[in-house]
Amino acid sequence: MKHIILAAALGALASFSGTASAKADCKAYPQAEWMKEADAKAKIEAQGYVIDKFKVSGNCYEIYGKNKEGKKVEIYYDAKSLEPVKSEIEK
Repeated sequence: MKHIILAAALGALASFSGTASAKADCKAYPQAEWMKEADAKAKIEAQGYVIDKFKVSGNCYEIYGKNKEGKKVEIYYDAKSLEPVKSEIEK
C-alpha cells in the first residue's frame, strides 16, 4: 500500500514539475519600458509570422501562429527587446 501511495505522489510531482517548466522565463521590466503591443505584433508579422493569438504571459509576449513555412509556432518574446526567449515549432 505504501508503494502505491509513493508512486502516485511521485507521478503527481513529475507531472507538476513538467508543466511548471513549460513557460518561458522573461526578464521583468516596468511595463512602461515594454514595447507597445501593436509595435510588437507589426515587428513579428514583418518577420513572416502569421499571428493567430497574441497575449501577455507573465513578463513575456507570447504568440501562437504560423511561420513562413506554414508550420505552427508558439513563441515567447522579451517584452522590452522582442528577442525570442523560447519557441516551439511544429515538426
